[in-house]
Amino acid sequence: MSSTEVRTQRLETGTSLIPTLPGSYYTDPEIFEREKNRIFQRNWFAAARSTDLPEPGSFRAVDVGGESVLIVRGRDRKLRAFLNVCRHRGARLCMADSGSVRRSLQCPYHAWTYGLDGSLIAAPNLSSMNDVNRDEYGLVGVALREWLGAVWVCLAEEPPSFTDTVQAAVTARLGDAGMIEEWGIDELVVGRRITYDVKANWKLIVENFMECYHCATIHPELTEVLPEFAEGYAAQYFVGHGAEFGEEIEGFTVDGRPGFDRIDGVDDEHDRRYYAITINPQVFINLVPDHVIFHRMYPKAADRTVIECDWLYTKDVVDSGADLSKSVELFHRVNQQDFDACERCQPAMSSKAYVDGGVLVPSEHHIGEFRDWVVRALAD
Repeated sequence: MSSTEVRTQRLETGTSLIPTLPGSYYTDPEIFEREKNRIFQRNWFAAARSTDLPEPGSFRAVDVGGESVLIVRGRDRKLRAFLNVCRHRGARLCMADSGSVRRSLQCPYHAWTYGLDGSLIAAPNLSSMNDVNRDEYGLVGVALREWLGAVWVCLAEEPPSFTDTVQAAVTARLGDAGMIEEWGIDELVVGRRITYDVKANWKLIVENFMECYHCATIHPELTEVLPEFAEGYAAQYFVGHGAEFGEEIEGFTVDGRPGFDRIDGVDDEHDRRYYAITINPQVFINLVPDHVIFHRMYPKAADRTVIECDWLYTKDVVDSGADLSKSVELFHRVNQQDFDACERCQPAMSSKAYVDGGVLVPSEHHIGEFRDWVVRALAD
C-alpha cells in the first residue's frame, strides 16, 4: 500500500476531512511525464471543435500527452488524425498550429508527400525504389471520434470504450443518457473563444471546477445568478441537479438581465438551471438554457496549463450579430477568478507545509473520486 493510500485510509475513517493528493503530484516533472503517458495518451482527449476544420485540407496540430497530433479534413470531408511525424526521418510535417493545404501534406525536409488520408503518395526517387511498400510508410493513424461537435482523439493502441468513458461521465453526472442531446451541441456555433494560459497544474484546475466551497469567497457575480452556490455545494456534488437561477435573475449574464431565447430542445424542467460536467481528464461542459460553455485543457507542464474555452450559441444568434458580451462576461470572470485561485495555490504545492497534501471538507468529498482516478491511472 502506498503512502498516499495509507494516509487516505487513515483520514477517511470516521472523519469529515479526507485527503487531497500529496503536493508532489502537482509539481513533480516525473509525475507529469507519467501522466502524459498513462492519462493523456491512454484516454479520449477533446482536441478541437469540428468546425475548426471547415474544408478539405484544413488541419490542426494539437499536443496530446507530449505527442503532436495532426487532425485533417480529407477530400471526402471526413476527419482523420495522425501523428505529426514524417515516416522518413521524423521531421514534423506541420509546424503551424492550424492552417490549410490544397491536396496533400508535404514534409518540408525531404519532400515526402502524403495524401489527406495519410497515405504516402510521393517522394523524390520513390519510383526507382521498387521494393518500398508505400502502404507501410503512410502516416501513423490516431483513433478519432466526433461527439458534441468536438473532435476526440486517443493515442492508445486499443482505445477505451468511448461509451463507457466519455459518454458515461456525462450520464453519471446528469443521471440521464439522453439529456445532453437537448442542447444540440454539435449544431451550435462558436460565438466567442478565449484562450487562457494558466500557471498551475491541470489537476488543481479540475479540482477547482468540481467544487463550490470557494464560490461565496471569489465568485460574487456567479453567486448572484446562482444563489445556492453561496452555500458551498457545487452542482457536480449531486447527480442530475442543476443549480437554479435566482428569483430576480432573467438570464445567465453578468448582470442577470435576459440572455437569448432558450435553445429549442431544452425542456421546461431544465430551463433556468445551470449544469456542469467534468469529463476526465481535460473537459468541462457548462449547460445553461441559451448557450453552452465548453472548456478544453491542454496540460503543457507540471505548472502550466493552456485552456481553450468556447461559448456556443445557436447559429441564428451568432448570425444575427447579437451582442454576446454580457453572456460571455459572466463565465469569463468566473474563469479568471478560478485560474487566479489555482495560480495562488501552485507555489504552495512545493512547500514543506503541503508535502502530505491538504484536506477536503464534506462539500468537496466528490473530488476524492477524481483523486482516486488519478492514482489508479498512474499505478497501471
